[in-house]
Amino acid sequence: MQRKLQVEAIQHGSVIDHIPAKQGVKILSFFKLTQTSEKITIGLNLPTKSGIAKDLIKVENTFISDDQANQLALFAPNATINQIKDFKVVNKFQVQLPGAFIGVLSCPNSNCISHNEPVKTKFYVNNNLDLKLKCHYCEKSFNRTFFHELD
Repeated sequence: MQRKLQVEAIQHGSVIDHIPAKQGVKILSFFKLTQTSEKITIGLNLPTKSGIAKDLIKVENTFISDDQANQLALFAPNATINQIKDFKVVNKFQVQLPGAFIGVLSCPNSNCISHNEPVKTKFYVNNNLDLKLKCHYCEKSFNRTFFHELD
């Protein structure tokens, strides 16, 4: 007999699905979702039909904006967002990687002018084989694992 785990449905909010395994905790931290008083359900390393594990995040009474969805693509380029109202999916869309990230990430280059000047950081997306972001100011390119959000 095969057992299935049941996860409680949410009445209103967002479900972020198809997150690559081990990225869910990073997403919670990046979007500061743990700093809310809303109910959050997290599934880590969940099995899929394809055999590749995934993470899942459900957040009550919180709707992921288009900007947040684009930022989410940095961690989970194939994620889908389900917006829930009255326990029903009213909107479902896949995240899309933007052409640039503005004012969201801190430059990993400690010598970059963005650390000492009152400017918004800006990174251009190079999505060839391996996703890299190029700083507008110091023009250095970095793998996504080097980045931290701005406080």
